[in-house]
Amino acid sequence: MRLRFTKMQGAGNDFVVIDATAHALNLSAAQLRQLGDRRFGVGCDQILVIEKSSTPDVDFRYRIFNGASGDEVEHCGNGARCFVRYVNEKGLSTQR
Repeated sequence: MRLRFTKMQGAGNDFVVIDATAHALNLSAAQLRQLGDRRFGVGCDQILVIEKSSTPDVDFRYRIFNGASGDEVEHCGNGARCFVRYVNEKGLSTQR
């Protein structure tokens, strides 16, 4: 499977950012672990997935997965900074 992604770094953590706003993304925990693997994958601390929101007046849904385990986690400050920069640089939102 081919997957477009952006690799970002924030304050010592590295992230794989995937824009899933145009096409739904459904990766298993095993696939997320493979992506996060530093020896055989892209390698990252966490995988940030940007999805369309189902809530009116909300641009995105933002999900965070641990790169080592593939588990979804609740928050990451450095990841949030990278998410905001990505959204702004890609012009995905008109909100400021």
